[in-house]
Amino acid sequence: MRLPRWPVERADALLCINMIHIAPWATAQGLFAGARRILPVGGMVYLYGPYRIDRRHTAPSNEQFDAWLRSQNRAWGVRDLAEVADLAADNGFVLVETVPMPANNFSVIFRRSEPAQPG
Repeated sequence: MRLPRWPVERADALLCINMIHIAPWATAQGLFAGARRILPVGGMVYLYGPYRIDRRHTAPSNEQFDAWLRSQNRAWGVRDLAEVADLAADNGFVLVETVPMPANNFSVIFRRSEPAQPG
């Protein structure tokens, strides 16, 4: 599969707020594939939003939000942090910190751990 090019060839960090739960999973896949292309070893991906932890919602409001998202589009929904971390690892990133934030959200920080692959 040919991946679309981004208008940025190199960056030190990537910031993504409240996106991967309001988009199909393929969007998260594209986010980490693109990050792999443009971030150097040590580069950071910072995600912010709601996540399930160990397949459980962290608050009743997140469970309700997830149900509402899925009623709008079955490809949307609050993602499980372990699945996001696995996707990140498949693209050369390590989960280094998860910080609980207001409104049952999390700051999730990944670092690039392996050299960028050509392509």
